[in-house]
Amino acid sequence: MCLSIPSKVISIDENNFAIVETLGVKRGVSLDLIAEPISVGDYVLIHVGFAMEKIDTKYALESLEIYKQIADDMNSGKISADEGDMGLAALKN
Repeated sequence: MCLSIPSKVISIDENNFAIVETLGVKRGVSLDLIAEPISVGDYVLIHVGFAMEKIDTKYALESLEIYKQIADDMNSGKISADEGDMGLAALKN
C-alpha cells in the first residue's frame, strides 16, 4: 500500500523541479510527470521523487487535518501502534 500525503509546492525552478513541504518536511520533487501547470502554493501528491497529481487545495487541507488527528490519536494512545501506524506516530504538531 502506498500512502501519499498532500504536499504544498514552496518553489519551482527553471528545470521544473519543485521544493514541496509535507507536514513540516521539505524535499525536492520533479514536476515532469504532471501535464497541467503547477504553481507555488498548489498541492500535489508525490511518489518516489515525482509529483504525480495536482489536488484541490480544500481537499488537501482536509486530508492533512485527518492525518494530523490520526497522529495525535496515536501519540495519545487512543490508537495503538499495533493497529498499524504507517509512520504517522513520529509526526509532531
